[in-house]
Amino acid sequence: MIISASRRTDIPALYPEWFINRIKAGFLLTRNPLNKTRISRIDLSPDKIDCIVFWTKNPEPAFQYLDLLKRYNYYFHFTLTPYDSSIEINLPDKSKLIESFKKLSDTIGPERVIWRYDPVFYTGKYDYSYHIRSFRKLAKSLSGYTERCMYSFLTVYQKCERNMKAVPFSIPAMDDILKLSEAFAQISNAEGIKLQTCAEKLDLTDFGITRGKCIDDDLISKLKGKELTIPKDRNQRESCLCASSVDIGAYNTCTNRCVYCYANYNHDLALAKYINHNAKSEIITGDLSGNEIIKDRIEAGSDSQQLKLF
Repeated sequence: MIISASRRTDIPALYPEWFINRIKAGFLLTRNPLNKTRISRIDLSPDKIDCIVFWTKNPEPAFQYLDLLKRYNYYFHFTLTPYDSSIEINLPDKSKLIESFKKLSDTIGPERVIWRYDPVFYTGKYDYSYHIRSFRKLAKSLSGYTERCMYSFLTVYQKCERNMKAVPFSIPAMDDILKLSEAFAQISNAEGIKLQTCAEKLDLTDFGITRGKCIDDDLISKLKGKELTIPKDRNQRESCLCASSVDIGAYNTCTNRCVYCYANYNHDLALAKYINHNAKSEIITGDLSGNEIIKDRIEAGSDSQQLKLF
């Protein structure tokens, strides 16, 4: 089983104590977002977990717990963009985040820290030239501290439209998408960083850009030293190439307050859930009513039992 921690909220930044308590307990509960009475029990035994994929914009609060994850394979997606506090409202200063990125890389290795430069969109301030300058500056700062950068262009989901109204924005036209992609590829290549798109249908192989997988069965196989056979995640967009995983987060629980976020469209509710969460609970936020149906989550075995040489 692959654990996604989490597309729905920033567990390393906001819920690291809860997560590590669940690691110690050996299991956690996660609620079906479409049916709140359906609860999955996830066995966190190291022999049951192929990999944990963390998603974060600020891993600093989780650093103190990394030693407790030595029995697990894991890697991080670290989103680091050029946007200021008018767009990513509650994040630390970007200079501090760059240092956190380097610290994380020094601790677990650059192969296991993937830089995310997404989503890309325009405002009066963040135009084509700004993105080029910012991407170059970040790539130079992160050179040697990551092996891969994934980027994508903003998809405006209905649930995040209200938050985006506060920021006059536009999606780059196709000509700019191609120019940006070509420039990003030249910059990342110069800094020794492989560039990949995330859930984009465009064929950009002429620029040396491949379509990436956030939940990457190839990387996970490499970390395990064993070939894994994992199906594509049927719950993601058609253009998403990610391997199947189990997300343990919850919507409307992140307090980063990024206006473009599709997973947290009610910031007041997210703040209330965060403030009231219990780090000793079996579930990330909220309480169980006693009327839930709890079932063990069982994933088909992924090991092919064939050792893979790297």
